[in-house]
Amino acid sequence: MTNTSHFKTNTLREQIVSGSLILLSGSALTTVINLAYNIVVARSIGPRGFGQTTAVYTLLIILSAVTLSFQIVSAKTVAQQSSVDEKAAVYRTLHRSAWACGLLIALLVLLFRDAIAAYFQLPASVLVSLLALGTAFYIPLGSRRGYIQGTCSFYRLAFNLVIEGAVRLGGSWAALQLGYGVRGVVAANAIAIAIAYLAIAPRLGARIASPLDLLHALRETLQAIVFFSGQVLINNSDIVLVKHFFPATLAGIYAAVAMVGRVIFAFSSAVVNSTFPLVAGTRDEQRKDLRVIATSLLLVLVTGGSTALGLLITPDSIWTLLFGPGFAIAGPYDVSLLLALYALTTVIYSLSAVIITYEMSYKIANASWVQLAFSIALILGICYFHSSLQAVIAVQLILMMMLLAFISVPFLISSLTDPKELLTSGTFCAVRTVRRVSEDEVIAEFLKSDFHYPAFQEYRDSMQAIVAKPNFDDASENAKRRALLYIRHLSLWKELPSDTEWYEAELTADDLINIRAFPRAQWRKPARGSFSITEIVEGVRGHHDVIDEQSLIKINDISHRLSKGTACLGTLILIGLNESEPLTVLDGNHRLVAALLASPKELNKLRFMCGLSPRMMECCWYNTNLATLFRYGKNMLMNFVRKPKAELVRLLQDIS
Repeated sequence: MTNTSHFKTNTLREQIVSGSLILLSGSALTTVINLAYNIVVARSIGPRGFGQTTAVYTLLIILSAVTLSFQIVSAKTVAQQSSVDEKAAVYRTLHRSAWACGLLIALLVLLFRDAIAAYFQLPASVLVSLLALGTAFYIPLGSRRGYIQGTCSFYRLAFNLVIEGAVRLGGSWAALQLGYGVRGVVAANAIAIAIAYLAIAPRLGARIASPLDLLHALRETLQAIVFFSGQVLINNSDIVLVKHFFPATLAGIYAAVAMVGRVIFAFSSAVVNSTFPLVAGTRDEQRKDLRVIATSLLLVLVTGGSTALGLLITPDSIWTLLFGPGFAIAGPYDVSLLLALYALTTVIYSLSAVIITYEMSYKIANASWVQLAFSIALILGICYFHSSLQAVIAVQLILMMMLLAFISVPFLISSLTDPKELLTSGTFCAVRTVRRVSEDEVIAEFLKSDFHYPAFQEYRDSMQAIVAKPNFDDASENAKRRALLYIRHLSLWKELPSDTEWYEAELTADDLINIRAFPRAQWRKPARGSFSITEIVEGVRGHHDVIDEQSLIKINDISHRLSKGTACLGTLILIGLNESEPLTVLDGNHRLVAALLASPKELNKLRFMCGLSPRMMECCWYNTNLATLFRYGKNMLMNFVRKPKAELVRLLQDIS
């Protein structure tokens, strides 16, 4: 084992945070620049002109579904290559394809420029022609940014975003000063894209044959196009529809409100852009650690939530001061409230986007099709319900909440399910059962190892004898021990199937390959995402910081007693489907880890009892997933009415 293996999951989370902070910083600066751009343009040409420039820019973003598809495919495939030359070869292939697509789409936009200008009520088709120029560079820019992203050069990616924003702001200001109006602003946007493309030219390795599987690349591209088509429609179709259904002044006001959505989504994109290439190259067990995606979701929630709250408490007069008096709204739904509602909608959608792209980083995610379906539903919803600007936002808020539910529930079911390879027999040798034992005997052994806990303190003096030297022929003793165990482990024990049969068994070091620890988070980290007992031992050996302090104290105490030859490790209790399937440690995890850390020979100091049932997959201690956890929660509520202490007192009173 290397000295760094136990840090991998933790390092992944740290890299996500580090990369996200770099890109968030770049996005924050870009946001400030874009805010200045919007203020300059809005104050110079008013709501009508602002609505026209925003409509053209929104069209560019809609076309960027292809751009972002090339970026995410490039980032994923580049991140998955092992050498610099292979990364360069993959990039060259995708970059040539991006230029071909960019030129083709630009040509189509030019051909249909008059129809596009008429639909969006633009004053001249030359605005669409300028849009075509930007599109030609925008799609290959995606492949270049994807390469930079795939090599985790987050500083360069952040700097490139800032360059694009700065050129857009400077060019628009200069064009407005020279009197070019809306045309000048649109031209500045196209020039900014071209300069951003030239500024991020990558330094590539030697030319070699591309290792890219074209069929796989096609599937990845289709997935990306489906995802970004849905994303682009969700983020921008509302602006296009409002421009079509509402007067120019209201459309301009809505464009200013929607600007906040772009700000928040830029922040979430920073998190996605750092998480995606890092997760793409990780192992399955690292991705199974929910703390990894929780880190990304928390970053989005904190940045987006704080922005929404800030917008809600910002006085409406601030916005009219920044954008001009033409952006004021009369009535209860002022600009600040609309901004806050729009921000909340974007935050909810951003959480869905993080989950979808997280899955896309390591597989073909069907959730992309779900998102596309919701984007179509959103368009239809706005077409039917657009009586006011607040109605348009309400439609989006409701649908984005539904989308998050549709995306997150299947993801949780998949993530909370143990890896399938841990539930297959594989090379596992059948456990050797010695004799059949009663449940009463197993409970007695459980109590012997557990009786030192504070929960049993008031019963130690009166019940020490029946715990230390049980008489299994005495029904009264058996009832007391069961009631005593239920004081601390009622919910745990009641999860075991009623048809569980118990055996004393023999296990050797060779049998440990498919023994799993009790499914708690404290064991997942040292096992690098799984619960394998052998992985846990290797993870803990020499790297004590991978396990919580309380568990480490227990293990060290047992190890100390083992070194003195005074330890009696007692009985280890395991559960499983049958003798030929993997087993999970129900009680004795710390003792088993301590014994194996000392020497495999120390297994001789342990007894083993196995509970076997063909229904063990229903038990969350053996098969942890959303369904079994729900069953556990339901059983906990049913067990809540039971009072083990009162039952034990009654048993003791019956004897007296």
